[in-house]
Amino acid sequence: MSDKKIKVTLVKSVIGTKQSHRATVRGLGLRRLNHSVELADSPEVRGMINKVSYLLKCEG
Repeated sequence: MSDKKIKVTLVKSVIGTKQSHRATVRGLGLRRLNHSVELADSPEVRGMINKVSYLLKCEG
């Protein structure tokens, strides 16, 4: 396991998106617009970010 972190911010509303995409955003720990979280850089997290990338802003 790496100790690298990715900062993820929700920049677009989940209103009108697919239910599975909303669940993915919640799974990333994002609760509201412009809310940021720092997550471990793992393949699982990267897959979730990739799925809803159109809603997010990521910083290495």
